[in-house]
Amino acid sequence: MRYGYACISMQLSYPQKWGNQPKGIQPITTGRSMIRRTYDSKGHDYASELTLANCKDLDSIMDWNVGQGYDFYRITSGLAPWKSEYEWNDLKDIEDIKYHLESVGLKASIHDIRITCHPGPFNVLTSPHEHVVKNCVRDLSEHGDVFDFMGLSRTPYNKINIHLGGAYGDKESAMDRFCKNFELLPESVQTRLTVENDDKASMYSVKELYEGIYKRIGVPVVFDYHHHRFCNGGLTEQEALELAMSTWPKEIIPVVHYSESRSIEQEDDKIKPQAHSDYVLDYIDTYGNDVDIMIEAKHKELAVNKYLSLHS
Repeated sequence: MRYGYACISMQLSYPQKWGNQPKGIQPITTGRSMIRRTYDSKGHDYASELTLANCKDLDSIMDWNVGQGYDFYRITSGLAPWKSEYEWNDLKDIEDIKYHLESVGLKASIHDIRITCHPGPFNVLTSPHEHVVKNCVRDLSEHGDVFDFMGLSRTPYNKINIHLGGAYGDKESAMDRFCKNFELLPESVQTRLTVENDDKASMYSVKELYEGIYKRIGVPVVFDYHHHRFCNGGLTEQEALELAMSTWPKEIIPVVHYSESRSIEQEDDKIKPQAHSDYVLDYIDTYGNDVDIMIEAKHKELAVNKYLSLHS
């Protein structure tokens, strides 16, 4: 069983506050970006420089993960700022970018580190609007490109995970559109795509994803413990977990997501109960099943460390 963290290493991103590093040590981060006005003035040459810097630091984060023993890591979805505005080969640093991405993938292979990603909520294949679907296909395709540059498997072992998106007042029609629009995705995405249950009763439960998506197009379901508490589809936690697990290929260990309520952690009922806590303290019950657990707490790898100190 693996315990992973998402995107940001607190100790590397905030070296003085969380990493016990002296002043002068620079953050290692993959979050460099820019506002639209900057892109309009500096263009994709500057985007290329930021992308290369992000990829160099991703390579460094992988070195750190190896040294610290982290074997499950979700990479950022923002490696290439404003990627919708240009092609990969428009970037002046593309060869160096590919070099570092290939290096990341090689380290993942050598050291058995599972890499995944979770593109943002604007990726909505259920949308009735053609331009939204077109933008979604492009964005997901770029994630598929990055994973191909890394040489990662075209399987959900290296998952590209999304939510279905809106229900638009008719879940059945929305899921029909998802299944239809799935065919627009390139193989690099189709073979890695997974879907995740939602945290609102009006959205998609594990059971709905199983019936409406997996049984039709075979896309595996990622079980999110925290979301299930708000949208259970009439299933217990164990039932939902094991139903989601049944959608995965037998040779691949399923991924689950785990977080806890920030409202409870902070003892503040003004905070939305769906908001994620800084740490996770409760025992994660997998009911005897073998899964890889992505810890979605705000304090990232520090939350993984704390959980393992409490429960290992």
